[in-house]
Amino acid sequence: MDRFVKWSLIGITLVYLSVILVLPLVVIFLNAFHEGIQVFLSGITDPDTVSAIQLTGLIAVIVVPMNLVFGVAAAWTIAKFEFKGKQVLSILIDIPLVVSPVISGMIFVLLLGPRSSLGAWFLNHGIKIIFSTPGIALATTFITVPIIARVLIPMMQAQGREEEEAAITLGANGFQTFMKVTLPNIKWGLLYGVILCNARAMGEFGAVSVVSGHIRGLTNTLPLQVEIMYNEYNFAAAFAAASLLTTLGLLTLVIKKWVEINFKGQLT
Repeated sequence: MDRFVKWSLIGITLVYLSVILVLPLVVIFLNAFHEGIQVFLSGITDPDTVSAIQLTGLIAVIVVPMNLVFGVAAAWTIAKFEFKGKQVLSILIDIPLVVSPVISGMIFVLLLGPRSSLGAWFLNHGIKIIFSTPGIALATTFITVPIIARVLIPMMQAQGREEEEAAITLGANGFQTFMKVTLPNIKWGLLYGVILCNARAMGEFGAVSVVSGHIRGLTNTLPLQVEIMYNEYNFAAAFAAASLLTTLGLLTLVIKKWVEINFKGQLT
């Protein structure tokens, strides 16, 4: 009976995942190369697509380091110190997880758009935020804020404070304690969080769609470029760009799994 239940559950899981996950991925790559390698290369070397790839990479380069610094600081604060408002801070970090990405984008448009007082002030000083790269970076940062912090907090809480307290007792200052004690203990968890943050930053669609303005060659990230080409019935180019984005995602997944397997003991 137990064996029947086990294999039934495994079978249901495999069928479900094959239909929901594997089949769509196969369709993406089949359609990407359906008209030949030349059409595929033409799709991913289109100037607007190249610009979208570059912008996607730029946003990741901006967002990931910002959330790296914030995630480490927030995790260290919550895991290692006791203070009033600690639970409030923890809840605030989780807000992007429960707010729709589209709503997140709308918040920045209302706050920093050309019709807002703050946005008008920036425009009067020659600074354009919404419908430009800074707005995309802000929206993506908002969406990815919790990722690194939420990876590190349980790890740092499990490690306790004894080693840091011992280092301070021996005369180390805060910076030395962090670099010599805290950072070595969390480095693989930190790498794990960075991988997840980078994947989300590259693939974000909803918030970016609202704040970007969909300006060809300027404010379209790769996910937005895929949507535009598909809506224009340029299916070959759309699937070519989608396959590139999917490949980046799968590569991220492989790296993530490698970190999990090789450093499992240090991620818990």
